[in-house]
Amino acid sequence: MSSLVLPSLLGSSYVNSKYSSSSGCGTSGPASCQSTGTSTNTCCYETPGGLILQTQFWDTDVAGSPADSWTIHGLWSDNCDGSYVENCDPSRDYTNITGLLESQGASSTLDYMQQYWLNYNGNDEELWEHEWATHGTCYSTLDVDCLSSNSPVGAEAVAFFETVVNLFQTLPTYDWLADAGITPSSSETYTLSSLLSALEAASGGYTPALGCSGSTLNSISWYFNLKGSVIDGDFIAIDTPKNSSCPSSGIKYPPKEG
Repeated sequence: MSSLVLPSLLGSSYVNSKYSSSSGCGTSGPASCQSTGTSTNTCCYETPGGLILQTQFWDTDVAGSPADSWTIHGLWSDNCDGSYVENCDPSRDYTNITGLLESQGASSTLDYMQQYWLNYNGNDEELWEHEWATHGTCYSTLDVDCLSSNSPVGAEAVAFFETVVNLFQTLPTYDWLADAGITPSSSETYTLSSLLSALEAASGGYTPALGCSGSTLNSISWYFNLKGSVIDGDFIAIDTPKNSSCPSSGIKYPPKEG
């Protein structure tokens, strides 16, 4: 299967802030997980976490969660063999993500996060801080040494949140399912094959991993390799290397409660 390339995210409606608009890397090099060279520039080649997951929630009991959209969980950097590390640089466990985004010209990204990146307990800031500290600090292309010398503190985190939002916007899971006649229902159930077939067709042939709690659908992971930097690189869609955790049939896709 040929690779689906999601072009440089700078062309999206939520453009990068004035501090993180360019990595200077380009996208002509190898995709992550496709090079074993020892002299690779890790500012422009994501390693070792080059297997990237854009994860989404179907959060039925979160106040304010949009009824017609999945929401953001995060952007995770697994190692190419499926293992992973977390919390890679506690010295960059930034707090007040809201203030960080506002101060660096990323208010439009913040506005979107406040609608589509929601915490189950209502404390969205807590989730954003967790996702950056746990996963964002592990990206080699977002190391502070990869930024221009005049970058303010936290510019790499701002770039991370902008990229997560931009990538999420290219993956309208709800719409893709609805286009195939699969919508939330209190009575209808679905098969795993029908869900995956709809998503594969809409995404250009790529298989995500669906997650269930028992028989209830609650998460999805879309997988990518990356050419260039997280800041402005090309995300190359790939099939999930892991099986979905949902049963083969009787899958519930419940409406959101409000």
